[in-house]
Amino acid sequence: MANLSLEQRQLCDIQGRLFELALKNGYDCPEFIRAFMNSRAAAALDDTYDRLQWAGEEYILEELNDEAGGLKKAGTLYSKEVMYWTGYIYRYWHYYTGESSKAIFQTAGADTMNDCWLGFHTFDVEMAIDDLKELSAQKSKAEKR
Repeated sequence: MANLSLEQRQLCDIQGRLFELALKNGYDCPEFIRAFMNSRAAAALDDTYDRLQWAGEEYILEELNDEAGGLKKAGTLYSKEVMYWTGYIYRYWHYYTGESSKAIFQTAGADTMNDCWLGFHTFDVEMAIDDLKELSAQKSKAEKR
């Protein structure tokens, strides 16, 4: 398992809580995830240090809502568990591989995370990430045939 610092683990938790907060506020979950993972806010969390990292999930959600020009309400809702797990895994993934949030989202989008949660949420975090990457590689290979 990667040797994440306490601060990195705290950021994983903050991002998990951010995703839960989006659900609590009634935002369309797949659209929120897409908007966040492609946002300046996510890129700021990817940085070695950015003030936004310690602003808390409420402030990050406000920043994202402003950047997106208003996040979409209603639509598809995922469970609280799926949202927290997805946010946590995405942030951990960045620390584990060094990939950007945008690249991570391209590998495993919102629907993939929702579909895989039931089978993957009990895995070691790195095993889940490795399996998500393998699923993406298999899907790409199948599409090329």
